[in-house]
Amino acid sequence: MARSARLSFEEAMKRLETIVEQMEAGEIGLEESVTRYEEAMKLAGHCRQVLDDAELRLQQIQADAGGVRTAPFDPPADPARPAGS
Repeated sequence: MARSARLSFEEAMKRLETIVEQMEAGEIGLEESVTRYEEAMKLAGHCRQVLDDAELRLQQIQADAGGVRTAPFDPPADPARPAGS
Protein backbone atom coordinates (compact mmCIF):
# COMPACT_ATOMS: atom_id res chain seq x y z
CA MET A 1 0.00 0.00 0.00
CA ALA A 2 1.70 3.18 -1.17
CA ARG A 3 -0.37 5.27 1.20
CA SER A 4 0.97 3.48 4.30
CA ALA A 5 4.53 4.54 3.45
CA ARG A 6 3.50 8.14 4.10
CA LEU A 7 1.73 7.42 7.38
CA SER A 8 3.47 7.98 10.67
CA PHE A 9 3.65 5.06 13.05
CA GLU A 10 0.95 6.64 15.20
CA GLU A 11 -1.37 7.23 12.23
CA ALA A 12 -0.94 3.65 11.04
CA MET A 13 -1.66 2.27 14.53
CA LYS A 14 -4.79 4.43 14.82
CA ARG A 15 -6.02 3.14 11.45
CA LEU A 16 -5.31 -0.43 12.53
CA GLU A 17 -7.31 0.11 15.73
CA THR A 18 -10.23 1.50 13.71
CA ILE A 19 -10.21 -1.49 11.37
CA VAL A 20 -10.15 -3.95 14.27
CA GLU A 21 -12.99 -2.15 16.07
CA GLN A 22 -15.13 -2.16 12.92
CA MET A 23 -14.49 -5.82 12.25
CA GLU A 24 -15.13 -6.86 15.86
CA ALA A 25 -18.35 -4.81 16.00
CA GLY A 26 -19.65 -6.47 12.85
CA GLU A 27 -20.09 -3.07 11.21
CA ILE A 28 -18.87 -4.31 7.84
CA GLY A 29 -19.74 -7.27 5.62
CA LEU A 30 -17.55 -10.19 4.62
CA GLU A 31 -16.17 -8.72 1.40
CA GLU A 32 -15.33 -5.42 3.10
CA SER A 33 -13.80 -7.35 6.02
CA VAL A 34 -11.44 -9.13 3.63
CA THR A 35 -10.46 -5.80 2.04
CA ARG A 36 -9.89 -4.23 5.47
CA TYR A 37 -7.91 -7.27 6.62
CA GLU A 38 -5.63 -6.85 3.62
CA GLU A 39 -5.19 -3.17 4.47
CA ALA A 40 -4.51 -4.06 8.12
CA MET A 41 -1.78 -6.53 7.13
CA LYS A 42 -0.07 -3.86 5.02
CA LEU A 43 -0.35 -1.36 7.87
CA ALA A 44 1.12 -3.90 10.29
CA GLY A 45 4.05 -4.45 7.91
CA HIS A 46 4.56 -0.69 7.69
CA CYS A 47 4.57 -0.43 11.50
CA ARG A 48 7.10 -3.26 11.79
CA GLN A 49 9.35 -1.51 9.27
CA VAL A 50 9.11 1.81 11.13
CA LEU A 51 10.05 0.06 14.39
CA ASP A 52 12.93 -1.80 12.72
CA ASP A 53 14.22 1.46 11.27
CA ALA A 54 13.99 3.15 14.67
CA GLU A 55 15.93 0.30 16.28
CA LEU A 56 18.68 0.60 13.67
CA ARG A 57 18.88 4.35 14.27
CA LEU A 58 19.22 3.79 18.01
CA GLN A 59 21.97 1.24 17.45
CA GLN A 60 23.78 3.72 15.20
CA ILE A 61 23.46 6.45 17.84
CA GLN A 62 24.95 4.09 20.43
CA ALA A 63 27.81 3.18 18.09
CA ASP A 64 28.47 6.85 17.32
CA ALA A 65 28.60 7.61 21.06
CA GLY A 66 32.02 6.01 21.29
CA GLY A 67 30.94 2.43 21.63
CA VAL A 68 28.91 3.03 24.77
CA ARG A 69 26.56 0.11 25.14
CA THR A 70 23.48 -0.04 27.28
CA ALA A 71 21.94 -3.15 28.78
CA PRO A 72 18.30 -3.91 28.04
CA PHE A 73 15.94 -2.93 30.83
CA ASP A 74 14.74 -5.92 32.80
CA PRO A 75 11.85 -4.84 35.06
CA PRO A 76 11.51 -6.51 38.45
CA ALA A 77 9.07 -9.41 38.68
CA ASP A 78 7.14 -7.63 41.44
CA PRO A 79 6.53 -3.96 40.52
CA ALA A 80 5.97 -3.13 44.20
CA ARG A 81 9.47 -4.35 45.05
CA PRO A 82 12.54 -2.61 43.58
CA ALA A 83 15.10 -4.78 41.82
CA GLY A 84 17.80 -6.17 44.09
CA SER A 85 15.71 -6.20 47.26
